[in-house]
Amino acid sequence: MKKSIIAIGGGDIRKKTTAVIDEEIIKLTGKSKPNLLFIPTASSDDEVYWQHINNYFAGHWLCKTDVLFLIKETPSKAEIEKKIARADIIYVGGGNTLKMMRRWRFLGVDRLLKQAYNNGTVMCGVSAGSICWFEFGHSDSMSSYDPDNWEYIKVCGLGLVQGIHCPHYDSETLGVPRRKHFQSMMQKNGEMGIAIDDNCALEIIDGTHFRVLSSRSGAGAYRVYKKDGIVMEDKIEQKKSLAPLKDLYRILR
Repeated sequence: MKKSIIAIGGGDIRKKTTAVIDEEIIKLTGKSKPNLLFIPTASSDDEVYWQHINNYFAGHWLCKTDVLFLIKETPSKAEIEKKIARADIIYVGGGNTLKMMRRWRFLGVDRLLKQAYNNGTVMCGVSAGSICWFEFGHSDSMSSYDPDNWEYIKVCGLGLVQGIHCPHYDSETLGVPRRKHFQSMMQKNGEMGIAIDDNCALEIIDGTHFRVLSSRSGAGAYRVYKKDGIVMEDKIEQKKSLAPLKDLYRILR
């Protein structure tokens, strides 16, 4: 069974800025009306966010949508398992990655999501919902707690994709550019960094092949790494066909 991840750097569902990427998400299910489960933990179960997702995926893409609230509600283990198991697509929303990962681990959702991935559910999401699939992520979570005194942090993800991931690479949080700080983080780390602009995504199939999807001209994905003490940034070539994932990490060899 095919295993799929689409990590989206950022976008605006209300303006349909990720439509090209979302179309690929639907196609990966092989169904005309797939079941889509939205998990808005990172936004503290924001109802308006859920309404936008529901209107977009149910109205525009004809998905059968459902939501899994984990902050304002505490569903039973059986209910969580049922919702995740019946989803063809699991879409994770943006927000506070640190809060989300802590809640998932407390409830055992992290284990269930890994199981769903291995069972062929299409795993995707934006921002925090992009970070979560990687080993680590460059997160602005601390800005949620103290907007006047915060810094980007490194957050542990589910580990389905190797490296440290930075979403919104061409954007900023509260006036602090992502690109500059992520490169500073990579100066201190030896791992491979995968950075993705808004309206761009990295599609990974079976953990062996990948390609970059873009819904905006100029939006791209990048490898960010340290070589001979210097941080390097390579834009990943966008191809129609899938490429070996090992090529993405060849600097590590």
